[in-house]
Formats: sequence, structure tokens, C-alpha cells
Amino acid sequence: MTQRILIVGSGFAGMWSALGAARLLDKEGKSDSSIEVALIAPEPVLHVRPRLHEAAPARMTAPLLPVLEAAGVRYIQGSVKSILTDKSCVIAIDQAGEHITIAYDKLVLATGSKLFRPPLPGLHEHTFSIDQTDEASVLETHLARLIDLQETTSRNTIVVVGGGFTGLEIATELPERLRKIMGEKASFKIIIVERAQAIGPDLGPGPRPVIQKALDALGIECRLGSAVMSVDPDGIDIANGDRIDAKTVIWTGGMRASSLTEQISSNRDNLGRLRVTRDLRVGEVANVFAAGDVALAATDDKGNFALMSCQHAMNMGRFAGYNVAAELLNLPTLPYEQAFYVTCLDLGSWGAVYTEGWEREIKMEGNEAKALKKKIVTEWIYPPSPSRKAVFADADPLRIVVA
Repeated sequence: MTQRILIVGSGFAGMWSALGAARLLDKEGKSDSSIEVALIAPEPVLHVRPRLHEAAPARMTAPLLPVLEAAGVRYIQGSVKSILTDKSCVIAIDQAGEHITIAYDKLVLATGSKLFRPPLPGLHEHTFSIDQTDEASVLETHLARLIDLQETTSRNTIVVVGGGFTGLEIATELPERLRKIMGEKASFKIIIVERAQAIGPDLGPGPRPVIQKALDALGIECRLGSAVMSVDPDGIDIANGDRIDAKTVIWTGGMRASSLTEQISSNRDNLGRLRVTRDLRVGEVANVFAAGDVALAATDDKGNFALMSCQHAMNMGRFAGYNVAAELLNLPTLPYEQAFYVTCLDLGSWGAVYTEGWEREIKMEGNEAKALKKKIVTEWIYPPSPSRKAVFADADPLRIVVA
């Protein structure tokens, strides 16, 4: 009887979980029909989320079928709605809209995260986002149509709510995108509204001087210590009583793990992530592992934990895939480790800033860092070439990956 390893999700963690599991089965001479590795997701593509602040977001995808087929991974088209851990099965909606039940022997949850939208008046109706490809495409269309509106202060003002990684990347990308749409002489104002008292609060003080230098050079204004109270079609109201008139409000206010984590365990952090052991299993739930944005995983023995980033999701996927297959083969699992941590923040036409370590010591800035950023997001994070040899070489969890 065929056993099944089921991977739920086709993002960075899901893709590498599937390839990592297939790699170990191949290495152990078990790549026959006795154990199936299957990946279920709504579509067989990798959405390159780290590039959704760029122009043409609809192009930021990569096909997955070639690499899955090269590795011998079965793709199942469907959206998982329920995970029944007591019965070792999931219930999904297939392409025809029918409910299907898929049994598993081992499961890896890798369904990622979504933008957190608090219950603020008008937020759902009147803000844009770059969280998902379709949402970034809606923003793209909106920006392209601004030039058709009567020129007003609100038309020429773009508010980015959130001065973290995503907010900084879209805010610094906008000047060049708007100039291409509205002309080189167009006058517009970009304002970052951040609740914290410092820009890039989660990035720490290390890269902040470089970030501020880039914002100043690009003419981007920051309103720090400012909480948004409401949004309407013509702007936002801030807690201190100020109002900003703007036809474009982009929300980037934090992430939350996929709600499927709620069906696995109540042992989660405030971002909804499952607390996992060092080998990425959900400790109190038999046969279930988690990787990527759904997992709160230690990266070392110094108290550092993985962030919601593709850098950590990719490596967690490699380890989760190895470990889920190892457990089925009665082999020792590997503790997930990722001691080397880097940050490469895109700062639009100004360049980028690259740091190393959890203290984020600056190693590069400007055009040099921008060249590295481009290599990371256009080459390193994309799926491997669809050959069995290349796929399995890249899926090795002990392979050192910089970003």
C-alpha cells in the first residue's frame, strides 16, 4: 500500500518541502511507488511575493510543474479547507468545485501568511495592498489610471501605511513608477505613516541611517508615531487629529500566519504561527510538520527565531521535507539551523542596503547593494532548473544558502 507525504502550499516553504522529501527518498532508494510525495495548492506556480512592490506584478510568478515532475512529486490542484489531524486527512475544493478528501501518512503545512487588516473603518474598502499578486495588480491598474483624474492634492498624494520592510520597498519604488506613468515633471507626494517612533522598527537601528538617507534623497515624507484611525475614498484620519488627503492608500501593516494553523494546534504565537520543535514537527500533533510563515522555529541556540521571509521559508522547507521523509523511513531527523542571517532592503532608484547578522551590520549600500538585491530576487529565490540532478542538489538541507 502506498504511503503519502502531503505538502499543503506551493510557496517557498511548500516547494522546498516537496523537493526536500523527494530528494531523501531518492537518496535512500525509495523513489518508487511505495511512498508518494504530493503537493496540493490552488495553482502550480510560485508567486514571487518579494517582488510584488515592483511594476508588472502579474509577471512575478514561476511555473512549478517542471521541477515537481523532475523530482517525481505529484501535484494536486485544490484549496485545502479542513485538516483533520485525528483522521490523518485533509478536505479540499478541487478545480471543479467538488470536495475531495486526501489521506496522508505525514503532512507538512506550508500555507504561508496574509496581510493583517485590523477592523478599522474603511480599511477593507479603501486601501490597496501588495500582499498577493492579484492585489498588487489592482494597485498597478489604479496607479496607471491616476493620470486620468483631475489634478488635485489627493490625486498626487500616495500614503503608505507601515514603515517596515514591505512599506519601505513599495514607498521607495513609487517615485520611479509614478514618473513613468505621469511624466518626469509630475508633482506628487509620498508619505509613510508609521505607528512606531522610528522608521523600519523591526529592522533595528543598524540600517536606519541608510534608509533615512534614501528616503530624503527620494523626497519621501515620514509621519512617525502616527496611528491610522480610519480610511475613506479621499484619505486617512490619524489619531492625533491630522488628516491626509490621498486617493491612494497602501496598507502594509504586518502579517499573520495562514488560518489553517488554527485547525492544527492552539499552541501558536501572536502572529498565528505554530510553535514547532527543532526538527519542525508540531510537537503535540502526530505526523504533522510546519515550515515557512506558519512556523515559529528557532534558527539557532542563541534565542533567534525565523522571520516571515522567503530567506527562512526556503531553508525551513528543505529541512521539513527531509525530516518528514526521514521519519517515514525511520531515519534520524535533522535540527533546523540557519545561523547566517542577512537583510537586503530594496530602496527603489536610490539603491538598496545589505546587512549581515541579527544586529544588521551594514555591509553594502546604494548601487552595489542594489545589484545584489537584483540577483537575489531574480535568480536565487526562483525554482531550480527542472532537472532531477539540479533539483536534488539544491534541495539538500545542509546546503548553505545566503538568501
